[in-house]
Amino acid sequence: MSSLRQLEYLVTVADTGSFTRAAERLHVTQPALSHQIRALERSSGGPLLERLPRSVRLTPMGRAMLPHARAALAEAERAKCAALHAAGLLHAELRLSTVYSVSLGVLPPTLRAWRDKHPNVHIRLFEHRHADELRAAMLEGQADLAVGPQPDGWRGPVRELGVEEFVVVLPPGDPAAKPGARTVRLETLADREWVHFAQGHGLADVLDQACARAGFVARAAVRTEQTATAPVLAAAGLGPTLVPSNVLPPGFGGVVLRARPAVRRMLTAYTRDEPDVLTSAFLDTLADTVTP
Repeated sequence: MSSLRQLEYLVTVADTGSFTRAAERLHVTQPALSHQIRALERSSGGPLLERLPRSVRLTPMGRAMLPHARAALAEAERAKCAALHAAGLLHAELRLSTVYSVSLGVLPPTLRAWRDKHPNVHIRLFEHRHADELRAAMLEGQADLAVGPQPDGWRGPVRELGVEEFVVVLPPGDPAAKPGARTVRLETLADREWVHFAQGHGLADVLDQACARAGFVARAAVRTEQTATAPVLAAAGLGPTLVPSNVLPPGFGGVVLRARPAVRRMLTAYTRDEPDVLTSAFLDTLADTVTP
């Protein structure tokens, strides 16, 4: 049976790509590290690492084991924190993973309400560019709870929070924003250059897919990594953009119109296993405060 130490050694070798660098990071000798890896391979039934002349890489078995090793180490750290908290030696910590737009638009009211009720519970927030990155990080045990778009094929508990609607942002006086209009058809903006998102950003996919359904390819005037920057640039006249309505601050100066056809996505909270008491309490606060 594998030990947590052996799993830690495997993860460190995978992260560094080298037995030498892994031994230095772990403050152990290289022979001791190699011995523990060989013991882990024997208990696992096959090779986990391929030794190359100047590096090390995971075998298919190693790649299959790695996310479970990360998750086990994360759960062990969580257990240690819980024990220390029970002994009065440490404040509790809740780890949350999310995507950029959710941390900007959905989570602030929840975190404020949570802080008021649980001032001694610290929040560690991990932010990701894309829902796929968020899902992968959760599989590896990064956080106790993920908040984001509905994950494909997730095997753990998933709680739906509501449907998030996207809006088109234009500058004041834009000819597409007719007086009294509350919506705009995306195809009427087909000839525009858009304020787009960086490649690999989840909202880039949302914008591209929405425009494709409307029959055109969105050309980018500028691409930004920051969710909050896109509506500001759109309001300044660099081009239309498409963002979740909840990321816009009160008093925002641009023209905001609902997209036609509507662009929506389901927001969820999900865990690897049944949530513990602390995570369940946060889920309840989230459900009470979230307004997609």
